[in-house]
Amino acid sequence: MVKEFNALSIPMEKAIFHIFPEYCKGCGLCKEKCPNDVLRWSDRLGLYGTPAVEPKDEDSCIACMICEMVCPDCAIYIEKIAKKK
Repeated sequence: MVKEFNALSIPMEKAIFHIFPEYCKGCGLCKEKCPNDVLRWSDRLGLYGTPAVEPKDEDSCIACMICEMVCPDCAIYIEKIAKKK
């Protein structure tokens, strides 16, 4: 039987922030490296019963994707939104 992992998707101004709590171990690297201090601990628990992360608000994220790159467990996916013309 294959377990399906569902992302918690949060639409923001410049991107859609996808977090997979089942992969997040709560290491905090994404929070530490975020240049705009966008991430905070959420109420959802991650892999080891530690809090997963979520964005604080939808305006602060610049969609730099650093959080996605530094996550050692691939728990974050940033889907950039195309600029409106």
